[in-house]
Amino acid sequence: MQDHYAALGVAADAPLAEIKVAFRRKAAQFHPDRNPSPDAARQFREVQEAYDVLADDTARQAYDDNRRRGLLDDPLATAGEIWNRYLDEALA
Repeated sequence: MQDHYAALGVAADAPLAEIKVAFRRKAAQFHPDRNPSPDAARQFREVQEAYDVLADDTARQAYDDNRRRGLLDDPLATAGEIWNRYLDEALA
C-alpha cells in the first residue's frame, strides 16, 4: 500500500491547505511536460492519487482507518486509540 502522506511529503495530521500546497509543488515537479525523466509520469500519477484521497474527507478517513489497521503506525498506540474510541461511544 502506497503511503499517500509520504508521496506528498506531509505529516499525517496535515490540514487540507498544507496538502494542497504540497500537491501543487509535487505536481509541478513531476508533471511529464516539465520533467523529462521516464519515471515522471508514474510519480505524477502517485501524487495525483494521493491528493485525490487526502483531499476528500470521507476517503481520507477510510485511508487513515486502513492505514492504522495495516499497523503502519505504532501498534500499541493504535490499539489504545481503538479501545478509547470504543469506550467513549459505549459510555456516551
